Amino acid sequence: MAFSNAHEIDLSKLPDVSDISPETITDRVNAINSLCPNPRLKFVMERLVTHLHQVVAETNLTTEELVTAIQFLTRVGQTCADNRQEFIVLAGVLGVLALVDSINHPGVGGSTENTVLGPFFTEDAADIPHGGSIASDKQAGTPMFVCGRVLDTSGQPVPNAKIETWETDAEGFYDTQHADRQEPDCRGRLRSQEDGSYAFRGIVPVAYPIQGDGPVGDLLKLLGRHNFRPAHLHIMIEAPGFETLVTALYPRDDKYLKSDAVFGVKTSLIVDLQNVTSDEEARARGFKSGPFKLLKQDFVLVKHEEAKAVRAEMATKTVPDEAKVQEV
Repeated sequence: MAFSNAHEIDLSKLPDVSDISPETITDRVNAINSLCPNPRLKFVMERLVTHLHQVVAETNLTTEELVTAIQFLTRVGQTCADNRQEFIVLAGVLGVLALVDSINHPGVGGSTENTVLGPFFTEDAADIPHGGSIASDKQAGTPMFVCGRVLDTSGQPVPNAKIETWETDAEGFYDTQHADRQEPDCRGRLRSQEDGSYAFRGIVPVAYPIQGDGPVGDLLKLLGRHNFRPAHLHIMIEAPGFETLVTALYPRDDKYLKSDAVFGVKTSLIVDLQNVTSDEEARARGFKSGPFKLLKQDFVLVKHEEAKAVRAEMATKTVPDEAKVQEV
């Protein structure tokens, strides 16, 4: 049976939305939506309708162009599958993911900047010990040792923080992209030590293309853009009392750093990899021999109350009190 809730609506309270014109349509749509009992939804829809109508009016959008847009979004939906979310890819290349992330994770002092999560995080990473490897022995990439400390904004160590990390293999693929995946690889979970220190082994990540065989890839071609992401190592850190940090580290020598397809690169997250040739040091780090790359990076977490205060200040500039997101 088709959805209908007309019997629940008092028609006498609805505004008249007949005889619309380009000059009146926006106000009429917002008026009939204003009966929404959810203030946050009402505010978001009012802004969405207003800006969407402005785009249509400013571009003098044609019927053919509207049909093309609808067909494009239909293709985006049809391309989605259990192991592929084309709408996330679309939000990424339009900069929406990066914008939402920046708004919701404001920097505090010298805290580590957030960046986009991406679609390849999984919950099944293996727990590894301090200094253990996230990459299996079959991985042929350049060995890399990653170490540093997890701190708060006052420089104090954060012990027992849960650190999730994942990366591509040497061919530019995440383990979930392999049809014959048997177990997690190039990903792992570890804890910071009492002094906040952490350490693990992996391989040097490489640049890779986001999905280019679907509608979003076609859009990028029409826009004259490439679909590559620079090499990066994903890091997610959780600790009680702190905001979850979702970030990534980008080796400095990657040619795509300034044109990342999903706008994830931030200067503070660009890192240098030291080349270590000593076999003795390699064995001390858990490798059979050198050379290997050494990446040293501290992560600074933000306490809940610090982030809440910054977000509240930002919201006062743009969002009415009744439409603000209520934080707990």
